[in-house]
Amino acid sequence: MSLSMAIDMFSLSLSVLIAITLALLLANYKSSISKNKKKLPPGQMGLPWIGETIDFIKAQKKNRLYEDFIQARIQKHGKTFKTRLMGYPTVVVNGAEANKFFLSNEFKLVVSSWPSSSVQLMGENSIMEKQGDAHRCLRGIVATSLSSSGLEGLVPRICQTIGTHLEKYWNGGEKVISLYSLTKVLTFTIVLECLLGIEVKPGMLDLFERVLEGVFATPVNFPGSKFSRAKSARKEIENVLVDIIRRKRKEMEKRKEKGGEEEGILLSRLVGALIRGEISEVEVVDNVVLLVFAAHDTTSFAIAMTFRMLANHPNCCSVLEKEHNDILSCKGPEETLTYEDTKKMNYTWQVARESMRIFPPIFGSFRKAIDDIEYDGYTIPKGWKVLWTAYGTHYDEEYFEDPLSFNPDRFEDPIQPYAFVPFGGGPRLCAGYQLAKLNILIFVHYVVTRYNWSLVSPDEPITIDPFHSLLKECPLEFPQSCHDTM
Repeated sequence: MSLSMAIDMFSLSLSVLIAITLALLLANYKSSISKNKKKLPPGQMGLPWIGETIDFIKAQKKNRLYEDFIQARIQKHGKTFKTRLMGYPTVVVNGAEANKFFLSNEFKLVVSSWPSSSVQLMGENSIMEKQGDAHRCLRGIVATSLSSSGLEGLVPRICQTIGTHLEKYWNGGEKVISLYSLTKVLTFTIVLECLLGIEVKPGMLDLFERVLEGVFATPVNFPGSKFSRAKSARKEIENVLVDIIRRKRKEMEKRKEKGGEEEGILLSRLVGALIRGEISEVEVVDNVVLLVFAAHDTTSFAIAMTFRMLANHPNCCSVLEKEHNDILSCKGPEETLTYEDTKKMNYTWQVARESMRIFPPIFGSFRKAIDDIEYDGYTIPKGWKVLWTAYGTHYDEEYFEDPLSFNPDRFEDPIQPYAFVPFGGGPRLCAGYQLAKLNILIFVHYVVTRYNWSLVSPDEPITIDPFHSLLKECPLEFPQSCHDTM
């Protein structure tokens, strides 16, 4: 072979090698482009950082989050759409399938995502921030306290607390009372005294309410701000709880030495786990704080809305009253309700569920994607927020025929899973929903069997900022008293 031929063959080989290398680089580049070019959900991101937050908050304050914000975008983009809220790119999902996908994949694809102010005030060691084994441990403690046997033991305590409450606030001869504000007092007392075994002292509710005001405030701790006032109140609550927890621990350790059994109240169970080294003192404090907030504010709103719907639908109220009078007719003069009695309140629970369907105690919740998520033909990038809402199914004709009408009978038949979600779902299903159910059923029983009542403002406007608020506090009028046998 001549030198020139060798050079030509070398040149050809080099050219082929370069061509192959370029082809491979191009293929890798195209593959990289393909991977990076994710098909995001449709929608508008709005202004830089602010996004569509202003429209979201305006709609929420008017209690028209679904009508003015969500439904308008569903009609334009479909049930899965992107936006930007509170500085974060967010994908809003709607429908029972979406609820099931994201709520059941907690810890796997998404994690709970609360604002910094909420985390600081509720507690970094509360169950809402825990994941994996730590979450299961704390949830197990709560669930044990609210098992069938636990609920059976709670009913007499709840009955006594409600009776005392009615005697103090309802039987003083006033013609009009503020139902919403008084049920806040009641549900706060029930969660502290009946569930936790903590005596309510004067000023405690005010402290918790001050904390609640700052839960979604800007987390800037300058004097006089909502967040600063909330942090100060949180510190006061913490000091009170630490003292209670330490005294409870000493009592339980002494009782154990004497062979006594641990009480089945939730605080005892939490302190018992503390003694065994399963959780820390700060975890006990943070979870007590969270449970009080989760149990009392939403339940009081659900009760107020139940009475609102009964006032506006007298036929339903008549059916409900008959159910409770039938239960009462089987009781002796001094007998209180039992857990078995509450199981007979089927229609009452239908009314309450329908009220919560139309007026969900929580509008939904945010999650954060911990990996890229493929859903509904789109990619939700890692780090983006996901917002599911109760309205996305509660107001959808696909799941509830004529969704804006009040029809308790719709709950006679099973509801599609993840379509009715006032208590969330999946691993983070509200741990206290059975307590909320008991509160509602027992309170309704006492009121409809002992009082003649009517609402002064049956269509009182509801605002959300960011929690529900009734400007007139849902005033209840008593034309005359009945069955005054407290």
